[in-house]
Amino acid sequence: MSTPAPVFQVNERVLCYHGPLIYEAKVLKVETWDEKTTRTGGLGPHYFVHYKGWKQTWDEFVPPDRVLKYNETNIGLQKKLAAAAQKTAPAAAAKAAPPKEGTTSTDDPSRKPDLKLSVPDTLKVILVDDWEAVTKNKQVRRHTYVCFLASYHTPQLVTLPREPTVHDLLQEFKDYIDTMEKKPDHTEAVPTIIAGLQLYFDRSLGANLLYRFERMQYAEIRRRYVTGPMVKVGEEKDMSAVYGAEHLLRMIVSLPTMIGASNMDPESVNVLREYVQELMNPKNPDDDAVDERFVDIRGMIIMPQEEVSEAKQQLKQRSQGVQ
Repeated sequence: MSTPAPVFQVNERVLCYHGPLIYEAKVLKVETWDEKTTRTGGLGPHYFVHYKGWKQTWDEFVPPDRVLKYNETNIGLQKKLAAAAQKTAPAAAAKAAPPKEGTTSTDDPSRKPDLKLSVPDTLKVILVDDWEAVTKNKQVRRHTYVCFLASYHTPQLVTLPREPTVHDLLQEFKDYIDTMEKKPDHTEAVPTIIAGLQLYFDRSLGANLLYRFERMQYAEIRRRYVTGPMVKVGEEKDMSAVYGAEHLLRMIVSLPTMIGASNMDPESVNVLREYVQELMNPKNPDDDAVDERFVDIRGMIIMPQEEVSEAKQQLKQRSQGVQ
């Protein structure tokens, strides 16, 4: 099968999907990837774009299906999507737009999003072990991961697809919120939060959530479920339907950085913080009370009771690994 030729040229003015919206961009570089040269698992032409008015840190390679010709028809589509986003979720449009060029974190400190999360000690230790398992070539990770009727030990590289997946875990969390007797505030925002977290995961996995040794596996997964010749159009899988709790946890602890680079309004940040914190915290308010017989329906990673004290001691000794 011949590789399709690039449609867009270097320095061409284009429109580009970023999340659910479309933004004006400029093509800085064009590369045609094969199985040996692919950076993200995708094959064929890819375009390195700069979004107009955005900081250079948001420059990225995108596949052809995210790039549109700059013409009246597509400009109309851009405006239609922006209007729909404003109508259905005003805060979503604000959080979708990264900082503009020429701005810094000190331009308006009072408006900079600040998502402060308190990561439980047990999860911090698991993050450290997760890092060591991949980067230091350990054979088996020490901790047991328990998520909605699934208990398993993870090898050096996790077996994919995971069970439960990120999609499953977020849906279980949504169901858990729905069944709470004393519901948190702003429950009407839960579907939007769940959809946003899943979108964040799908968009950030390849760029931000993988260690170097996991990239070959990621490229293979992309071929198997997204770009390969056996994948039928319309049957592609999002990565949130393949990866599981380990990578979801990595994304959660990186959320403060992601949100800090957005224009998300303070009220939306507070609502997001409330639910992400609920997702991480043990069901029992006693920090040490983790029951290995109880399967946490919220889908987070927990540790057997007898490992908690040891984990906290290890955390003190290896605190430089995870802040």
